Order: sequence, then C-alpha cells, then structure tokens
Amino acid sequence: MTERMNYSAVAPDAYKSMLAMQKYLASSSIDSTLHELIKIRVAQINGCAYCVYVHTREARKLGEDENRIYALPVWRESPAFTEAERAVLELAESVTLISEHGVPIETWDSARKYFDEQQIADILLAIITINAFTRLAVSTGMVPGQSKPVIQK
Repeated sequence: MTERMNYSAVAPDAYKSMLAMQKYLASSSIDSTLHELIKIRVAQINGCAYCVYVHTREARKLGEDENRIYALPVWRESPAFTEAERAVLELAESVTLISEHGVPIETWDSARKYFDEQQIADILLAIITINAFTRLAVSTGMVPGQSKPVIQK
C-alpha cells in the first residue's frame, strides 16, 4: 500500500477540527482503555490497518491485556469482556454498520443499563470520530508504521 495523500497537510483546518473532537474525548466521561477498545473494534470493522496498529499500541500502553485485544473480533464469544463493555462494543458495531440495520432499540437499551446519558453521548461521539478517522486513513492509504499519525495527543 502506498500513501495517497497527507490529509492533515492538504486540509489543515479541517484536520484541526477532527483533532478538537479527539481532544474533547480525551477528557470525557469515557474510560481511556474502553475508548481504545472502541477505536480498535471500529478500525477492524472498517479494515483500517493503520488505526488498528496505532490503537492496539495505545491500548497496551494503557495496560490493556493483549489477550483482550486479540479477542476483540470475537468479543461475543469471549469471556474476557464485562457486560458494560459488551454493550459498548455492540453499540460501536451497530453505529459503524448503521446502513445494515440501524441501531436496534435492544442495543440502545443495553448501553443505557450501564451508562448515563452523558456517557452515552460521549461514547457515540467516540464511535463517530473513529469512524471518520478510519475512513480518512483508508481513503488516503495511510501505512502502519510509516504515515504521519492521524490522531495526535
């Protein structure tokens, strides 16, 4: 794969807007490890090798167990995740694949069992933001370990 464009250099103001959402999320109500799990799972679904590379590294830095990272594609069958994490992963998948079935009320209600409205709002923004970043990275051909980071701290 060859990088097609450095989006942040071509459209720096738009890129800064995306980073502002990421900055908000870094100080939001979402646990940072859970946030990384959301990012990894969405990146897996969207086929973004770059984002999987970046966020698995970030999750490990935060102390996430590698076995849980490996189990993300099969989280439904894995005993490694809490019910709250399962609710978030289901919501992340539904929002990412929204054109298939929307967001089922059961998925929404499951998230509401474990998170208040502010947390759900932050989780939704996290899902939407990583979807935007993964689509940008895939579209522009970002290369894991070589391209300039899309998400900076």
